[in-house]
Amino acid sequence: MKAVGFTEFGGSEVMRVLELPEPHPGPGQVRIKVAAAAVHPADVNIRTGLSAKYSPEMNPPSDVYVVGWEVAGTIDEVGEGARPELAIGTEVVAVTEPKLDLGGQAQYVVVPAESVVRAPKGVDLTAASTLLMAALTAQMGLDALALAPGATVAVTGAAGGIGGYAVQLAKAVGLTVIADATDKDRDLVTNLGADHVLPRGDDFPDAVRRLHPDGVDGVIDGGSVGDAVAAAVRDGAPSRPSRGSPAPPTGACTGSPSSSTTASATQPL
Repeated sequence: MKAVGFTEFGGSEVMRVLELPEPHPGPGQVRIKVAAAAVHPADVNIRTGLSAKYSPEMNPPSDVYVVGWEVAGTIDEVGEGARPELAIGTEVVAVTEPKLDLGGQAQYVVVPAESVVRAPKGVDLTAASTLLMAALTAQMGLDALALAPGATVAVTGAAGGIGGYAVQLAKAVGLTVIADATDKDRDLVTNLGADHVLPRGDDFPDAVRRLHPDGVDGVIDGGSVGDAVAAAVRDGAPSRPSRGSPAPPTGACTGSPSSSTTASATQPL
């Protein structure tokens, strides 16, 4: 099969089309004939060797590297024990593991059945391939916040992939959403369901406080504002630090989807 990958770390010049053996599913796995594979900034970190340097356990040495975090396509082989709905011919989206030669930027990819769901109806597979990583990151942030219906969450980068999903998912569980947007994106963010749309920029935390003087119950930092956005969070809000970080002040925390008050948009490496 053909795949897009590299055999050495470096710039974009190391990327090339590779000929690799076709993979086949084992028990609890399916094979997807890939129609589209999304491209992420984290792919660059893998290609340059940065991920191998700082996360060697997640990026072991390999003769061939194929990246790609998510795909859309059609199941064409099914391993024993896979869920019945994951039948041959089913259009699906999946999260892939971008290490060794296992990434999604290939003609075929084998993945665990638990990493696969049916593709959304009425959405072409190219668009569907961009769904999971952004949506899962937003959902993980909301899960970490664990806010009850009726609570208020602020969302930065609300016109982007992660922020846009965060707005919609937050509204789906009964949260009030205060989001940021530039003038050109205001209608988009409003249509996503945000209750209040404030100007994007350095003044966003202060603008949130002017609208909600006691502060909000949590923040999804889809725009990667960083620690400054914690000023929008109410005093005494629960918090816990991301892994490997010192404990933050009450009501604030360092950016990570594992944080309970401020969840970061950064993709895991």
